[in-house]
Amino acid sequence: MKYSKTFNGIYVIDIKGERLLLLPEKALLWEKRGILLLADMHLGKVNHFRRSGIAVSSEPNNQNIDRFINLLQRWKPERVLFMGDLFHSHYNAEWEVLGQVLKYFPAISFELIIGNHDIMSEYQYLKHQLILHEEPLYIGPFSLSHETIEEEAYYNIAGHLHPGVRLTGKGRQALKLPCFYFGSQHGLLPAFGEFTGLALVKPKKEDQIFVIINEQVLKV
Repeated sequence: MKYSKTFNGIYVIDIKGERLLLLPEKALLWEKRGILLLADMHLGKVNHFRRSGIAVSSEPNNQNIDRFINLLQRWKPERVLFMGDLFHSHYNAEWEVLGQVLKYFPAISFELIIGNHDIMSEYQYLKHQLILHEEPLYIGPFSLSHETIEEEAYYNIAGHLHPGVRLTGKGRQALKLPCFYFGSQHGLLPAFGEFTGLALVKPKKEDQIFVIINEQVLKV
């Protein structure tokens, strides 16, 4: 895998001869194909907790939607692939907010690789013109899935785990950060959603880790 830093805190990597942009908004852009990949947005999670009697601010919802709209306006992708866990749980009003956003961009094909949290009825997805895929979805040299799939013929890109790393500085300060992870046969995208946890990855020596911090992507 080749990699190089470019403008505005973006990292460009080359996997299987394909140029991929790692964006500080926690998304991946396959520029040649016009495909934007987002994993684990988990919309609806705030309302899910509120229904359980847990007081949670609505700010994470607003941040997710605003960041998503900014990505669409800046990069103008032809396709957006949600890599599973688009919506956290059962239907609530946040789903209609997303529906209005998708409706505003009719030239973009919005597609969902079904994840374990995507449990709403098929009608809810289709009414907002979402194209549904079972995993894996094969495009070029890649297999795209919600959960990691081990296979030799394709390089797998997945989500699900919400990968992160712990960085330790001087004075024993420690910081947990979301990251992009790339091994020899598969990669992991960070969770796009603001209201999600992190699962610390344990990279091998040859693996590549790129963290998101201060609105930029940095290799560690």
